[in-house]
Amino acid sequence: MAVFHPHVPATVKPAEFTLRAIILGILLGIVFGVGNTYLGLKAGMTVSASIPAAVLSMSILRLFFKRVSILENNLVQTIASVGEGLAAGLIFTAPALFLLGESVSIFRLFLLSTLGGILGVLFMIPMRRYLIVEEHGKLPFPEGTACAEILKSGEKGLSKASYAFYGILVGAFYKVLTGALHLWNEVVTWTIPRFEKTAFSIDCTPSLLGVGYIIGIRISSLLFFGGALGWWVIIPLIREFGSGVVYPGTIPISAMSANDIWSNYVRYIGAGAIAVGGVLSLLRILPTLHKTVKAGFSELIGRAPHRENLARTHQDISLRWLIFGSLAIILVLWLFPGLPMNFFTICLLTVIGFFFVAVSALTVGIVGSSSNPASGMTLTTLLITCLVFVLLGWTERIYLIAALTMSIVVNVSIALSSTTSQDLKTGFLLGATPRLQQIGEIIGLFLPALAVSGTIYLLHLAYTFGSTALPAPQGTLMALIAKGVIHGDIPVILVFIGVVLGLLFELIKLPILPFAIGLYLPLSLSTAIMTGGVVSALTDKFSSKESKVSSHDRGVLASSGLVAGDACTGVVIALLTIPGFINASAPGLLPDLASLIIYLLIGVGLGYVCLKKSSS
Repeated sequence: MAVFHPHVPATVKPAEFTLRAIILGILLGIVFGVGNTYLGLKAGMTVSASIPAAVLSMSILRLFFKRVSILENNLVQTIASVGEGLAAGLIFTAPALFLLGESVSIFRLFLLSTLGGILGVLFMIPMRRYLIVEEHGKLPFPEGTACAEILKSGEKGLSKASYAFYGILVGAFYKVLTGALHLWNEVVTWTIPRFEKTAFSIDCTPSLLGVGYIIGIRISSLLFFGGALGWWVIIPLIREFGSGVVYPGTIPISAMSANDIWSNYVRYIGAGAIAVGGVLSLLRILPTLHKTVKAGFSELIGRAPHRENLARTHQDISLRWLIFGSLAIILVLWLFPGLPMNFFTICLLTVIGFFFVAVSALTVGIVGSSSNPASGMTLTTLLITCLVFVLLGWTERIYLIAALTMSIVVNVSIALSSTTSQDLKTGFLLGATPRLQQIGEIIGLFLPALAVSGTIYLLHLAYTFGSTALPAPQGTLMALIAKGVIHGDIPVILVFIGVVLGLLFELIKLPILPFAIGLYLPLSLSTAIMTGGVVSALTDKFSSKESKVSSHDRGVLASSGLVAGDACTGVVIALLTIPGFINASAPGLLPDLASLIIYLLIGVGLGYVCLKKSSS
């Protein structure tokens, strides 16, 4: 493997871990955390915070200070992304406890999310050396790479950053027209009546177009294949041959829409495929994990003097903190008054959590944080835990609550590993100090965790989870599944079908996770990302050999801008929906065909930017 040279050499030590960067990062983390909490409970998904935070960091710090290093801006976005990770971790799990009638305080949510967040950051210490360093050039880490390009282009000046800033303007303007003014719908769907009423749908958002361009045609094609198999093969088959009410559905299959069948059946198949993909991926990195664990024990007993000679850009938090920190968190969860968990439950979920942290970090390396199916991994975790409880005869309500409570810790750790891995990739490309990034994320956990916990509690009081105003789709699903397993009624066959599909992909030597993710996620996301992948393939095909590199660089910068503009504006709109200034559910004024045409025109514009001759 060729030696990689970061943007800032390891021998240079610019300002990085500064008070202003920490404070600004925490404040932005609170903003992104609160905004994404509402957005996730309303729509079932969040927007990535890393790139928007990087853009805001450059603007704010340069407004008030003359000299700001690129590594300071990187630390700001690293800390700020914690808020989005916390929100994603909590909104997929915490509502399940409310829906089951459990009394959940703000402090309990704060404690569980903080401990889960610390666990996620600690678990990523050994993962970084493999996924970020050794797999450099193999895993694209689209948002981490895009964030690095945004920061580098901003450092070079407006002329070098023009492609990124134009992308930001287009992404922001588009989001205002759709999310605030509702001129057209972002997600458009056409039902195909003669094909068992299945559907074609596409999420016409610039951020997904940008992600598709960055990850390229191969991975986006596998994502699309997974979605197409689910929606255009499995769903029609279920409608054609299914009858009556089949759990976990609550109405006859004949009365279900394509979306009903997907959410009640296909997602379980996707969860099974994700699980087997994660197991096989973990088996592949076991040699590296063995080395890191061995190094951890060496550090634990004081036999690692080589650490002192490591270059600045390769210094992580000591692995002894991973061991001591994990043990301390296990003890707190076991001994803290009021938490309904026994020691076995905590140990089981800690082991499963470490596994899915590795899977999550690998997944975001493929498709990015926004498309990371963290809720699917949490669903799988919950299934395993509840099945173990049933085998042990633990079917009382207290064990149901214990499984859901611990799933909060696990899901937050999964979500934090997702954002942490992207941030560490950005830092790797820029030449940041990993140890300072990891410390910054732990410091940045506490206030956003309190803000997100309070927001969840207050939103439940105001709207009630499961209502039309606040559906909390993942939390509702978690509550339903947990009750189903404990009562002995779980769609094991569906999960097993997903496992078999994953193994078949392994036999033909194709990556399982991109396919499984496409199967699990809504079709609208896969088709939107595929569009960006097609643009990437076409521009690569029609670029001359001499201009391929510069064409790709322009495309990455413009795509990064689309992601940044869309995500930044999306968070602002999400915040404005809380006091009612914007109606998040208002329909678009223009027909759906107009949405698709406008989206495709942005894709054409992205291709034009890539193919045009550079003026430099």
